[in-house]
Formats: sequence, structure tokens, C-alpha cells
Amino acid sequence: MTAPPAAGHTARVPAHPPVVDGAEAGHLGGPEGNARLTGLTAALLLVLLAAEGATLLSVRSLLTPHVVLGMVLVPVVAVKMGTTIWRMASYYLGTPAYVSRGAPPLLLRLLGPAVVLLTVEVLVSGIALLYVPRNWQDLTFLAHKAGFVLWFGAMTVHVLGHVLDTARLAPADLVRRTRRQVRGAGIRLWTLAACLVAGAVLAALVAPSAAAWLATYGGSHGG
Repeated sequence: MTAPPAAGHTARVPAHPPVVDGAEAGHLGGPEGNARLTGLTAALLLVLLAAEGATLLSVRSLLTPHVVLGMVLVPVVAVKMGTTIWRMASYYLGTPAYVSRGAPPLLLRLLGPAVVLLTVEVLVSGIALLYVPRNWQDLTFLAHKAGFVLWFGAMTVHVLGHVLDTARLAPADLVRRTRRQVRGAGIRLWTLAACLVAGAVLAALVAPSAAAWLATYGGSHGG
């Protein structure tokens, strides 16, 4: 047992905040680590989605950048879905650390599955549009546009509902003062770096198909 400081002496305060570890958090930071990865991934997605949205201003002339950004989005979206599904599964399965952290408001929980499904639909239909035969082009294009409209509405509510948490969590692993508070910061940052590399590889593989699609079908679709 450590004796209390003697009278007249002040207990030394650690130079850095304590690191969350042990059985409560594990090497990846537990619920707080998951939340940080979710927040940083969400911030990265907002930047990529804003750039992707800018290509819609003239999607025909900017089709290749549109496709490239779409491919970069795929691994990042996968991580965001993974962290969110992990949190909700842990919460509903009764994992104590996640239960004590609580769940998002009911509206956001109900909206979550719709956001996931619509995100998948928009990405899949967009990629499929580059490869489906001519007789499937109009239907796939309609599915892509309709899915985007629905996705945009659901995503707007989703972003507004999480914007404060994202602003708080996104920089936590980037700032030295807060980085050391939760284990696994390096793993989280390398995960997102690997996502961007994987997205760049996907973009390099798929981008040539954009030019071929535009030459073959571009004139038959508005944009």
C-alpha cells in the first residue's frame, strides 16, 4: 500500500493523462477506441463525399474523378460500417463497457440501417453501371440516381445527428495531448491509411472503365 504524501508535500501529478487499458479496454481502446475510429473515419468520409459531390456539378466531364473518388470511398465506408455495427452489436449483446456507454438516440438508431443499405446500394449500382450490358444500363442508372436521392436525405439527418461527436472525436488521435489517453491510436491511424491505399488501388483498377463507359453510353444518360 502506498503511503499518503507527507504534510506539506503535494502529490505529483502525471505529465500525461492516464492511458485507458486493462481488461476494461484492451489493446484497441475498447468503446472509446471504437468511437475515435468511427469519428475520424466519419470526418474523412465527409471530405471525400464533399469532393465526390463536387464532381456531380458536371459528372459527364468529371466522370473519371467521380469514379476514382467512389473507389477510394469503398474501403473507408467499409471501416465506418464495421465500427458502427461492432458498437451496436456489442451494445445489444450486453457487453458491459458498451452498455455503460449507451446508444445513440432512437431516431439515429432507426435511421442507421437505412443509411447502411442505401450507401451500399449507391456504391454497388455505381460500380455496376460501368460493367452491366446495354439492356441493363437504363435500369441500373435509375437505381443509382434514385438511391442517391434517398441516401442524401438519410445521410443529411445522420450527419447532423452526429456532427458534435464527430467534431470531438475526429482529432483525438491526431493531437498529442489526447492521443495517449486511449490505447490503439497507431492502429487506428494505420487502418485509415491502409484504407486510402486500398482505395487508390481500386481506383487504378476501375478508372479505365470510366472512359470506356463514357465513350459507349455517356450520351444516353443525362448528367
